[in-house]
Amino acid sequence: MENRTIELVNLWGAFEKKYPDATIDDFCRHHLAQKKEKKEINPLVGGVVPGIIDGLLLKIIGRISKLNMAYANMALKDTGLNQIEEFGLMVTIRQGKNPKKTEAIYANLFELSSGTDMLNRMKKRGLIKEYNDHEDKRSKRIELTPKGEKVVAECKGRIERNAKMLMHDMHEEDKKLCVQLLKDVEIKFSALWPKHKGKEFDDIYTEVVGKDVVKKKAGK
Repeated sequence: MENRTIELVNLWGAFEKKYPDATIDDFCRHHLAQKKEKKEINPLVGGVVPGIIDGLLLKIIGRISKLNMAYANMALKDTGLNQIEEFGLMVTIRQGKNPKKTEAIYANLFELSSGTDMLNRMKKRGLIKEYNDHEDKRSKRIELTPKGEKVVAECKGRIERNAKMLMHDMHEEDKKLCVQLLKDVEIKFSALWPKHKGKEFDDIYTEVVGKDVVKKKAGK
């Protein structure tokens, strides 16, 4: 019994070091997920399996994201929205009340040009309106029209049903664990992405990972 207690304490210590804000419940979910992974014998992912775990994880996330977009766009048919990215923009606008155009665009990880084009198309369809920022004459602010509010309300239910469909076979505790493990990556790079635009990838890699690691990888 003592050996098991020591093993448990060591496992908890390693987990707490990696995820200092995690709870005991998070640790239990993490431990069970690892046990489950060892028993998994089904194919990991469609197509070519990346040679490193980082790549495999990102490929799984990317494929799920593409599937989410495909099914969500089906769910949005005949609602007035053409794609899930438009829904994301409109939700951002509603939550921000009347944000600047650039704020809404960058919050959804769009390039300025493509985000502006999407907003212009939505404005032509009467979903949003645009006006000058009273405090900053160089900026424009946007907000939903009554038609846009109605469309968002209808689409919200459809997008939620799509999410429940895709995650239907996952246990609630597993979903919470995934959120706990991945949220810091999203938070970190959502903040870094605007600052990294226009930079060389090698410079970005060095900033994020460290020069020593870069040299080691390059065999220097």
